Amino acid sequence: MAEISFDDFMKVDIRAGWVIKAEPFPEARNPSIKMWIDFGDEIGVRKTSAQVTVHYTPDVSVGRQVMAVVNFPPRQIGPFMSEVLVLGVPDENGAVVFLGPDQETPTGGRMQ
Repeated sequence: MAEISFDDFMKVDIRAGWVIKAEPFPEARNPSIKMWIDFGDEIGVRKTSAQVTVHYTPDVSVGRQVMAVVNFPPRQIGPFMSEVLVLGVPDENGAVVFLGPDQETPTGGRMQ
């Protein structure tokens, strides 16, 4: 992977948000969950689709604090417009595990 400068890294706006609503996304090509994430007053609530169904259901996703890139352009995923990219890391089998703070942080807090 090519090196980037610190200035390049700072262009990526990664924020902490709370999943406030989640539901199945049966229209997606790959098993997914639709989520609405609250990033606080500055950014508001944004939608996303995430392929995380191996470890998460809509019920256990709500109330979870996650990290997401909030400054990518929206992307159409089937009939759903995804507005942020939730961050995760694959487990040993390739199933995505959410990235999030290990302690509660302010809603909308920017990763530094």
